[in-house]
Amino acid sequence: MNEHYEDIMSFIEDEDIRFIRLAFVDISGIQKNIAIMPSELKRAFTDGIAFDASSIHGFGDELSSDLFLKPLPHTIQILPWRPSEGRVARMFCNIYKPNGEEFELDSRRLLENAVKEAAKKGLSFNFGAEFEFYLFKRDENGAVTKIPFDHAGYMDIAPEDRGEDIRREICLTLLDMDIFPESSHHELGPGQNEIDFRYSDALTSADNAVTFKSVVSSISDINGLYADFSPKPLEDAPGSGLHINMSVRSADGKDHSQSMLAGVLSHISEITAFLNPSPCSYKRLGKDKAPKYISWSKENRSQLIRIPAAKGEYKRIELRSPDPLVNLYAAYSLLIYAALDGIEKGLEPPEAIDINLYTAYEALTNRLDRLPESLEEAMNAARKSDFVRKSIPKGFL
Repeated sequence: MNEHYEDIMSFIEDEDIRFIRLAFVDISGIQKNIAIMPSELKRAFTDGIAFDASSIHGFGDELSSDLFLKPLPHTIQILPWRPSEGRVARMFCNIYKPNGEEFELDSRRLLENAVKEAAKKGLSFNFGAEFEFYLFKRDENGAVTKIPFDHAGYMDIAPEDRGEDIRREICLTLLDMDIFPESSHHELGPGQNEIDFRYSDALTSADNAVTFKSVVSSISDINGLYADFSPKPLEDAPGSGLHINMSVRSADGKDHSQSMLAGVLSHISEITAFLNPSPCSYKRLGKDKAPKYISWSKENRSQLIRIPAAKGEYKRIELRSPDPLVNLYAAYSLLIYAALDGIEKGLEPPEAIDINLYTAYEALTNRLDRLPESLEEAMNAARKSDFVRKSIPKGFL
């Protein structure tokens, strides 16, 4: 601890940091934080900073409500949109009980354990996220409306695309935080945007996703707008997805991609409640390039999983069902365990469905398994699942 403490304190002094946000997420993946002064950092590293867990969604009741945050030094980042004098930094934290035990509903720790389990088997996973979101105007009092910021279409340019400057500001802010977006563009819906990330290891990817949503919300607010990450904010417009790209590497060089694909397909119904955690998530599925059936194909955007036309280190599978309300720490954990199950059992994926499922005859689609069509159906599948019970603490349900 002393080495980390001295390094962090030197960094804080050099960068004129006056406030430190200790960040974590609730079981829904929503970022929370408590701010401390640099003088409290040593206590944070040694004893942790206490907070009222009974006020955090899913963390428990008033009977046993004290939990402690201990910061992770390597996650420190300056928040560029905050004041340049008396700057603000953020560190992600692990969560502990008063007796020093790990808190079982700590989402980041859940993913950390999944990564360690994969490493024991000589496997490492990389993830990349593709976020879609809407930008809505605020009224004269600053209240959120459902009026889109523009009415541009897919990959339109300015002046129709009014979100261009906002996306650029978001991307430049992310670069200042050493987070590397790959591309950004206007999406299909009015005021809908997409920003994609370069792949990275599971924990870094999930941390970056949490940071991304915070950056988008903050930059949008500074510009008088509201960033909406819900899966179906407008009834008559395309929903917003969060496509997850994942790949696996083996220490012995063996290709496990097909077994990874098969493992994810075999468990997808059981984990859909975690990938699509809102009732409105199911208004999006089956429409506007969002999947409905449990199937896969190469390059085909009507499928649940597609294999993009990529080479070398960029080869991956793309899961198209999740939406931006997902807790990515939990989602990545379940996807890793599903892939490990497929690899350990040597599963092979079913035959690829190389057709457009949005225009396919019912004679074909009736033979295909479907994703759950409601949150209730998805929750029932999760509750009955031995795989889910084995992979994730009961409290997440």
